[in-house]
Amino acid sequence: MNDDPVARRYLNGEYAERNPDWDSLDSPWKADRVAEILVCHGINPASIAEIGCGAGGVLAALRPRFPQADMAGFDIAPELISLWPAHEDARIRFTLGDFLSMNQQPFELLLVLDVLEHLGDPFSFLERLKGHGEWVIFHFPLDLSAITVLRESPLLQVREKVGHIHYFTRGLALALLEECGYEVIDARYTGAAFNAPGRTLRTRLAALLRWLVNAVNRDIGVRLLGGETLMVLARPLRVP
Repeated sequence: MNDDPVARRYLNGEYAERNPDWDSLDSPWKADRVAEILVCHGINPASIAEIGCGAGGVLAALRPRFPQADMAGFDIAPELISLWPAHEDARIRFTLGDFLSMNQQPFELLLVLDVLEHLGDPFSFLERLKGHGEWVIFHFPLDLSAITVLRESPLLQVREKVGHIHYFTRGLALALLEECGYEVIDARYTGAAFNAPGRTLRTRLAALLRWLVNAVNRDIGVRLLGGETLMVLARPLRVP
């Protein structure tokens, strides 16, 4: 993987240098969104694996909600080894390495949060993922909007800083999952523009305009002004 230009930034410390907190501030917020969609559909998973778990904050935040669940986190960035002991009390098994190559057990729930936009070949990843879990929750940043295409700099910024090499709208995200053989059970905006932690003053001011446009038509508002993310509950289709 050291020869993979996509994975290299996560293996050589480049990503860690640019993102030293590994987006830990967002972890409780993401965990709340995950829990909401699970509760809505009556899913109480006995086992949970997060692929690309980062510092482990999402799983740790989910532990009080699913106290009996077997939890495992997988990531490829070596710097994370020093961060995982902070969640020792959460009883999470962390593994450094590629989930698809190393995992030997099926999980009831897989978490793939802010991962697909980083992968060189998300189609192959999604195909290989199918045998590893009954349910999958995906989280997509919806970077692509009319305003980001017009300005372009926001797309280049997330490409440079956090490694997004694919950009999604709601429709494109759902089309990717369906093309790869997943049944979408629920897809909901998270309200990130209005309730995500760490919003800048500029983002807060823009939220007013987004609120006005979204009040008329949410989908059109997001495609025009962006600022949203999408949480998706899906399951792999069983081939007869």
